[in-house]
Amino acid sequence: MATMILKVLLFCCFWGAPTLALVPFIDGGKGIPKLYDGWMNGQIAKQARTAVSKAIASGKTKIEVNFPPVPNVEEARFGTPLNQQFGTSVVARQLGVPGGYRPGSSVSRQLIGFSNVYWAKELAPSVGGMGKRVSVLSAEQVAYKEIKNTGVDFLGGLGSGGQRDGASVQDGDAIIAVNPGGEETWDRIYSTYGSPSAPMVVLNNAYSTTYGLGNKRGYEEAYFLKRISKGWIFRQYPGNWEAYLEKPDFGMELMASYKKSRN
Repeated sequence: MATMILKVLLFCCFWGAPTLALVPFIDGGKGIPKLYDGWMNGQIAKQARTAVSKAIASGKTKIEVNFPPVPNVEEARFGTPLNQQFGTSVVARQLGVPGGYRPGSSVSRQLIGFSNVYWAKELAPSVGGMGKRVSVLSAEQVAYKEIKNTGVDFLGGLGSGGQRDGASVQDGDAIIAVNPGGEETWDRIYSTYGSPSAPMVVLNNAYSTTYGLGNKRGYEEAYFLKRISKGWIFRQYPGNWEAYLEKPDFGMELMASYKKSRN
C-alpha cells in the first residue's frame, strides 16, 4: 500500500504540478501581473493578448490597451537597473536591434518608444487574428531602421502618412496606434486608416483628456494597468475593474472590484 501511495504521489508531482504551472504560461493567468516580473517573463504580453482576443471575439473593434511600457516608467529617463534589464534582455533582443541596449544607443535613449514597438509586436497575433495584416503606427520617436524583427506587416510613424520605405498601410489592415495623443485624434486615425472589418487598438496612450480611468470614446479597455497612490488599478477583459494595495514587498492585496471604471 505504501508503495502504491508513493507511486501516486510521484505521478501527481511529475504530471500534475507541471500541468498547473502551465496555466499562467498559456494566457498569463488571472489577476494583476506580478511586479515586476510580469514585464520580464512575458506574463503581461500573454494577459494582454488573451484579453484582446476575447474582446475581438465578442465583437469589439475599437479597443484600448494601457499599461506602463517599462517597469518604473516614471524613472525611465534615468535608466534604472530594471529599465536596463528590460531594455537589454527583452526589448533589444526581441526586436533584433543591432548592438542591443548600451549607453548612448537608440534603445537606451528612446526606451519607451522601442518598448511600445515591442508590445505592439507581442499584441499583433491577437489583433490580426487569422491571417489579417497588422499595421503599427506610432507617434513616438523611434529609430525604425534599427528594428530588424518587427513582427508586423507595416511599422511607421503617425506623421508619415502611413508610408515608409516603400511600404504602406493597406485597406483592411488591423491597426495598432501607439500613444496617438488626445482622444480626439483617435477617431481621425480610425477614419484615415481603420476598417469596419478590422480592429483598431490604441496602445499605451500616455495623454489623457479625462484625468481618469479608461477613455470617453467608447473604446473597450481590454487590458488596463495603472499606478495610483499606494496601489494599482487593473482590468482584464471581460473581468471587473480591480483596485489593489501595493505592499512593501511588492505583493498585492485586492481592495475593491467594480463592473465599470470609476472615473
